[in-house]
Amino acid sequence: MMTIALWCVLIAGLLPYLGTAFAKWGFEKFDNNNPRQWLANQTGFRARGNAAQANSFEAFPLFAAGVLVATMTQAPTGSVNCLASIFVIARFLFVICYVTDKATLRSLCWTVGIGCAVGLFIVSGLHSH
Repeated sequence: MMTIALWCVLIAGLLPYLGTAFAKWGFEKFDNNNPRQWLANQTGFRARGNAAQANSFEAFPLFAAGVLVATMTQAPTGSVNCLASIFVIARFLFVICYVTDKATLRSLCWTVGIGCAVGLFIVSGLHSH
């Protein structure tokens, strides 16, 4: 059965593309022959969107592993669903804060997200004994 937490893995896996959308917004002089170089040359909100995309891809493996470990150890579903949902919300807000240049709020969202990912392992460990 697909729990909320497992659906959150799918959503979190797609979240980096929100950053991509901001980075490529309007495709101003977009070079489809060399898109990575084009992205590397961007500034302002486009550059921040690209950075949000990269960070979102970096955050995903720990979160996905946490949900899978919690699912395999049969950690309390309510706790797992809650942590996974908060992770997704925090990471969505992280992208928005990154693109809109709200560095302090972005760091807070990052901290909440990583805390939730680690929390998934903690609830798994507490449940396993």
